[in-house]
Amino acid sequence: MEEILCRSALEQGEALRRGEITAPELLRAHLKRIREADPEIHAFTLVDEAGALAQAEAAQRAIERGEASSPLCGVPVAIKDNICVRGMETACGSRMLEGYRPPYDAAAVERLRAAGLVLLGHTNMDEFAMGSTTETAAGGPTRNPWDAARAPGGSSGGSAAAVSARMAPLALGSDTGGSIRQPAAFCGVTGLKPTYGAVSRWGLVAYASSLDQIGPIARTAADCAAAFDLLCARDARDATSRGGTGGTLAGLTGSAAGLRIGIPDESFAEGLDEGVRARVLGAAEIFQGLGAQVERFSLPVAPYAVPAYYILACAEASSNLSRYDGVKYGHRAEGPEDIVALMRQSRMEGFGPEARRRILLGTFVLSQGYYEAYYLKALRVRSRIRQELERALTRFDLILLPAAPSVAPRLGESLSDPLQMYLSDVYTVTANLAGLPCASFPCGEEEQTGLPVGAQLLARRDEEGLLLRAVDAFQRHTDYHLHRGGMAR
Repeated sequence: MEEILCRSALEQGEALRRGEITAPELLRAHLKRIREADPEIHAFTLVDEAGALAQAEAAQRAIERGEASSPLCGVPVAIKDNICVRGMETACGSRMLEGYRPPYDAAAVERLRAAGLVLLGHTNMDEFAMGSTTETAAGGPTRNPWDAARAPGGSSGGSAAAVSARMAPLALGSDTGGSIRQPAAFCGVTGLKPTYGAVSRWGLVAYASSLDQIGPIARTAADCAAAFDLLCARDARDATSRGGTGGTLAGLTGSAAGLRIGIPDESFAEGLDEGVRARVLGAAEIFQGLGAQVERFSLPVAPYAVPAYYILACAEASSNLSRYDGVKYGHRAEGPEDIVALMRQSRMEGFGPEARRRILLGTFVLSQGYYEAYYLKALRVRSRIRQELERALTRFDLILLPAAPSVAPRLGESLSDPLQMYLSDVYTVTANLAGLPCASFPCGEEEQTGLPVGAQLLARRDEEGLLLRAVDAFQRHTDYHLHRGGMAR
């Protein structure tokens, strides 16, 4: 039974269809692993054993009748705590929403249920997705399965840790500025941020609406492709939803021959750890060996991505989080004498320091006298970044860059230096600003620490198929995605 936990989501689905194991047995194996590993890792905020068992039994009946509509039918999946699941506490890692149980499923959850996947529960996250280490969660930090003294990345650190530690073969995260890809890199797994609008955001609690996107975290590119095929559909409830092309899994040919891959010089300049640089450039050599053409180029606008991102994201957060005022729903303070005091005290008690910091920054850049100097200028920079990336992607099929400037930091390091935490997003925010698909994948371990290093590939809009085909080809010819360390073993 232990061996089944090491298989990918698709391999577990295949074992179910062959009758090697039943869906309830597969679920119980994962629940046993959660009971063993999660007290130390704290990847989950809630595990719904009874609900999951009922879903597993229903999936098994569908498999036995030959009615499984997806290769992932019966496979367990974990859901980030900012994605609504009907009747399940969805707190977004915050005191503000403690006890909130939505009366509906997010669109992404609806599609997983319809395909017969088994929902394990909610995973830990930085408060309202504001963080890069999963340390700002109200319920305490998640630990990296490779080294419990390290952070798993964030904000989808719980989802990445759950997959890395074999507590779930597949998880959903959300990506506003790298929150799927960076923790996937730190935990040695694979993560996909789809094109903006490819997956409905209906039921995703908003941080920055023009940047947020739901996507899968799994062990392999093939698993991500299978999950994306389920998730990419137009949804009339989300005005930004366009749906995706689908057929991604069927397009994984195992070949990277003929692909043109660009490497931006600015992504390998000062600030990148030498161990990370060596592993990502090593991945470029592997792609060359697989028949791809790899070439360096310049992307001068790249250094402006982080400041533009934090201005825009915080401005949108200030607007989105204004609804949590102690009046309509969410945390309500006890004892204030008037409505102004109620709002002030409720927000001070409900929001943690990082959420308050970003709300204040967003309110500042939107205020009279600073709107044009900061917010409008950041919008112009965003437009320029999008134009420059789209121009580069007429020359190249894919762009290769690191997922983070270093391996996973020690717990506490980033919280003591918020600016350093923000700068850790330097390689991931460009994809969100441009709305382009991007995937991170393991490309080796850093020599001194033995911790995993992640690389990213970025593609043109709606070309998740090409993107994942390249990552899949890399994983068919390497075994970095199979490596495990510490509690991930």
